[in-house]
Amino acid sequence: MTAPSNGAPVAATVFYDTGDHHPPGSTMLGFWLYLMSDCLIFAVLFAVYAVLGRSYAAGPSGADLFDLPLVAANTALLLFSSITYGFAMIGMQARRKGQVLAWLAITGLFGLGFLGIELYEFHHLIHEGAGPQRSAFLSSFFTLVGTHGLHVTFGCVWLVTLMVQVQKLGLTPANRRRLMCLSMFWHFLDVVWIGVFTFVYLMGVL
Repeated sequence: MTAPSNGAPVAATVFYDTGDHHPPGSTMLGFWLYLMSDCLIFAVLFAVYAVLGRSYAAGPSGADLFDLPLVAANTALLLFSSITYGFAMIGMQARRKGQVLAWLAITGLFGLGFLGIELYEFHHLIHEGAGPQRSAFLSSFFTLVGTHGLHVTFGCVWLVTLMVQVQKLGLTPANRRRLMCLSMFWHFLDVVWIGVFTFVYLMGVL
């Protein structure tokens, strides 16, 4: 209670902070808009590869360079990571923090394995003289696959950050919302990679 100058008591106004300043659905809508913009980026990169993918400049083609079994193994790692992230979301719905953290850690390991194989592939190609400056085909290949790899790298960093937040704060509404956003991002990367594997690697070998 506070008293004005005339001495009459008045009720004090009390504000309560709920800890959640986001209107319902605003974060998810914003993240969907971000994913749509990312779709446009990858659509442009796929279009560039479609135009330049046969411009070898008398250099090696995809059939000469791509190690399809290795790429298939890498694809399996990313697909398995999507499954394990799904298990993490199931644990989130059941409010089992330990289960969520365990599946997120496994997902992160699969993601790092994917990145490791991709870096090995890039190193091998450059060592063989097939770097991005060799031809328009290789420039578009490194740009498309490398952009996807950067997204996976960002996803792994985001995943580790979320694990720390969940460990400290638990499955709060904010953390649940962030886990949902990362889930959409991770599955989006899987869909894009299936397109890369089919359009770049399979068609390149054939």
